[in-house]
Amino acid sequence: MPPEDHAVPRFAAEPPRAPLPEGERATRLYQEFLAACLRIEDELGEPGEPVWFPDRTWGGRTYVPVTCRTSAGLELFGAVSYAPAVEDGQEDDHFAATADWTAETADTNPEWAIDLNEEVVGGWRGELGDVAAMTLVWGVPLVDRAAVATAELGRLTVDQCTVADGRFTLLAPDDYGDETLDIALYDAAQREVARESLWADEEDAD
Repeated sequence: MPPEDHAVPRFAAEPPRAPLPEGERATRLYQEFLAACLRIEDELGEPGEPVWFPDRTWGGRTYVPVTCRTSAGLELFGAVSYAPAVEDGQEDDHFAATADWTAETADTNPEWAIDLNEEVVGGWRGELGDVAAMTLVWGVPLVDRAAVATAELGRLTVDQCTVADGRFTLLAPDDYGDETLDIALYDAAQREVARESLWADEEDAD
C-alpha cells in the first residue's frame, strides 16, 4: 500500500481491561471522583449514584469515565485514572480524577441522538509541529440498535468500541490536520444509525 499523506495515530488505546466497576473497585473509584467534585466551587447539589463507562488504557494509564446526576438536576461528569498493575498480586496505583458539570442533559434535549462527554487526556505530536488532542469520549446511544461506536477523524476511523450495557468509551486523536472528531453509531449490520460532532456547539456558534 502507498504511504499515508498525513500520519495519525489509530486505535492507540487498549480495549477495555475489566467489566464495569462494582463492589470495592467501584467504591474506590467513586471516592476519587467525589474528591474531584469537591474541588468544584459551584453549588451543584448532592451527587447521586454513579454511572460507569468502559475503561480504556493509553499512555500507561487506565481511564474510567463516570457521570452522575445531582439533587439540583445537574450532571457531574469526569474520569478516574490510574497506573494499572503490571503483574499479578500488584495493585493499581497513582489514582487521579477529574470532574466538571453541565446543565445540558438528554432529558432536556430530546433531539439528541447520542449523549456525549469528552475530556482531553494528552497530546500526540505529529508532523510539522501539529499536535493531536488525544481525547477520551464516553456516551450513551439515544437511538435503537446501536451496536458499535466509532471515532472518525475526517474520513478515517481512528477508534471503535462495542456498545456494552448501553454505554461506550473511545480514546482518539482530535483537532488534527484541519480535521475534528465525529462520533458515529452503527448497528449489527454495520449501518449508521446516528452521528454527532464533538464540535457541534462551536459550529453552531459560527
